[in-house]
Amino acid sequence: MVNNPVSDFVIQLKNAGMVGKGQVVLPYSKLKHAIAEKLKDAGYVTNVEKHGKKVKKILEVTLGNGTDGKSRIHGVKIVSKPGRRMYVSVSDIHPVKFGKGSRILSTPAGILTGEEARTQNVGGEELFIIW
Repeated sequence: MVNNPVSDFVIQLKNAGMVGKGQVVLPYSKLKHAIAEKLKDAGYVTNVEKHGKKVKKILEVTLGNGTDGKSRIHGVKIVSKPGRRMYVSVSDIHPVKFGKGSRILSTPAGILTGEEARTQNVGGEELFIIW
Protein backbone atom coordinates (compact mmCIF):
# COMPACT_ATOMS: atom_id res chain seq x y z
CA MET A 1 0.00 0.00 0.00
CA VAL A 2 1.33 3.41 -0.98
CA ASN A 3 0.80 6.15 1.59
CA ASN A 4 2.22 8.99 -0.46
CA PRO A 5 1.60 8.60 -4.21
CA VAL A 6 3.46 11.81 -5.12
CA SER A 7 6.74 10.77 -3.52
CA ASP A 8 6.35 7.23 -4.87
CA PHE A 9 5.90 8.64 -8.40
CA VAL A 10 8.95 10.91 -8.18
CA ILE A 11 11.17 8.18 -6.69
CA GLN A 12 10.09 5.80 -9.48
CA LEU A 13 11.22 8.40 -12.04
CA LYS A 14 14.56 8.90 -10.27
CA ASN A 15 15.23 5.15 -9.94
CA ALA A 16 14.33 4.49 -13.59
CA GLY A 17 16.80 7.17 -14.65
CA MET A 18 19.53 5.76 -12.42
CA VAL A 19 19.32 2.28 -13.96
CA GLY A 20 19.06 3.62 -17.51
CA LYS A 21 15.40 2.94 -18.29
CA GLY A 22 13.86 5.39 -20.71
CA GLN A 23 10.22 4.94 -19.79
CA VAL A 24 8.07 4.50 -16.67
CA VAL A 25 4.50 3.10 -16.69
CA LEU A 26 2.35 3.58 -13.59
CA PRO A 27 -1.29 3.93 -12.51
CA TYR A 28 -2.93 7.19 -13.61
CA SER A 29 -4.10 10.05 -11.40
CA LYS A 30 -4.78 13.69 -12.22
CA LEU A 31 -2.20 14.86 -9.69
CA LYS A 32 0.56 12.64 -11.12
CA HIS A 33 -0.35 13.80 -14.63
CA ALA A 34 -0.14 17.47 -13.59
CA ILE A 35 3.24 16.91 -11.92
CA ALA A 36 4.54 15.03 -14.96
CA GLU A 37 3.47 17.93 -17.22
CA LYS A 38 5.40 20.39 -15.02
CA LEU A 39 8.45 18.13 -15.16
CA LYS A 40 8.05 18.07 -18.94
CA ASP A 41 7.99 21.89 -19.01
CA ALA A 42 11.12 21.95 -16.84
CA GLY A 43 12.91 19.50 -19.18
CA TYR A 44 13.27 16.49 -16.88
CA VAL A 45 10.73 14.45 -18.88
CA THR A 46 10.29 14.43 -22.66
CA ASN A 47 6.85 12.86 -23.09
CA VAL A 48 3.74 12.23 -20.95
CA GLU A 49 0.86 10.09 -22.26
CA LYS A 50 -2.36 8.77 -20.75
CA HIS A 51 -3.67 5.41 -21.99
CA GLY A 52 -6.72 3.33 -21.15
CA LYS A 53 -10.28 3.98 -20.10
CA LYS A 54 -12.10 4.34 -16.78
CA VAL A 55 -10.42 2.26 -14.06
CA LYS A 56 -7.63 0.86 -16.25
CA LYS A 57 -5.89 4.16 -17.01
CA ILE A 58 -2.11 4.26 -17.00
CA LEU A 59 0.37 7.09 -17.23
CA GLU A 60 3.36 6.55 -19.52
CA VAL A 61 6.30 8.89 -18.83
CA THR A 62 9.40 9.06 -21.05
CA LEU A 63 12.48 10.36 -19.25
CA GLY A 64 14.64 13.09 -20.72
CA ASN A 65 18.33 12.51 -21.35
CA GLY A 66 21.17 15.01 -21.25
CA THR A 67 23.95 15.41 -23.79
CA ASP A 68 25.90 12.56 -22.16
CA GLY A 69 23.00 10.11 -22.58
CA LYS A 70 22.24 9.92 -18.85
CA SER A 71 18.95 10.91 -17.22
CA ARG A 72 18.36 14.58 -16.46
CA ILE A 73 17.09 13.64 -12.97
CA HIS A 74 20.12 13.44 -10.68
CA GLY A 75 18.40 13.72 -7.33
CA VAL A 76 15.11 14.30 -5.55
CA LYS A 77 14.28 15.55 -2.07
CA ILE A 78 10.75 14.89 -0.81
CA VAL A 79 9.68 17.86 1.33
CA SER A 80 6.00 17.29 2.21
CA LYS A 81 5.14 13.95 3.74
CA PRO A 82 1.83 12.59 5.04
CA GLY A 83 2.92 13.11 8.65
CA ARG A 84 4.19 16.65 8.07
CA ARG A 85 2.96 18.95 5.32
CA MET A 86 5.31 21.83 4.55
CA TYR A 87 3.86 25.10 3.29
CA VAL A 88 5.84 28.04 1.92
CA SER A 89 4.93 31.64 1.30
CA VAL A 90 6.06 33.54 -1.77
CA SER A 91 8.91 35.19 0.13
CA ASP A 92 10.30 31.77 1.14
CA ILE A 93 10.56 30.38 -2.43
CA HIS A 94 14.24 30.45 -3.37
CA PRO A 95 16.20 29.01 -6.34
CA VAL A 96 17.31 25.37 -6.05
CA LYS A 97 20.97 24.41 -6.58
CA PHE A 98 21.84 27.90 -7.88
CA GLY A 99 19.13 27.68 -10.56
CA LYS A 100 20.01 24.16 -11.73
CA GLY A 101 17.03 22.50 -9.99
CA SER A 102 13.29 23.00 -9.61
CA ARG A 103 10.88 23.24 -6.72
CA ILE A 104 7.39 21.79 -7.33
CA LEU A 105 4.49 23.31 -5.38
CA SER A 106 0.80 22.57 -5.04
CA THR A 107 -0.89 25.98 -4.98
CA PRO A 108 -4.43 27.35 -5.32
CA ALA A 109 -3.45 28.09 -8.95
CA GLY A 110 -2.58 24.39 -9.55
CA ILE A 111 0.76 22.56 -9.67
CA LEU A 112 3.52 25.13 -10.28
CA THR A 113 7.30 25.31 -10.26
CA GLY A 114 8.96 27.69 -7.81
CA GLU A 115 9.65 30.28 -10.51
CA GLU A 116 6.04 30.25 -11.74
CA ALA A 117 4.75 30.57 -8.17
CA ARG A 118 6.97 33.62 -7.60
CA THR A 119 5.78 35.30 -10.80
CA GLN A 120 2.11 34.58 -9.98
CA ASN A 121 2.70 35.66 -6.34
CA VAL A 122 1.21 32.51 -4.75
CA GLY A 123 2.52 30.14 -2.10
CA GLY A 124 1.41 26.63 -1.25
CA GLU A 125 2.48 23.15 -0.24
CA GLU A 126 6.03 22.34 -1.26
CA LEU A 127 5.89 18.79 -2.66
CA PHE A 128 9.50 18.08 -3.66
CA ILE A 129 12.76 19.48 -4.99
CA ILE A 130 14.34 17.95 -8.09
CA TRP A 131 17.74 18.55 -9.70
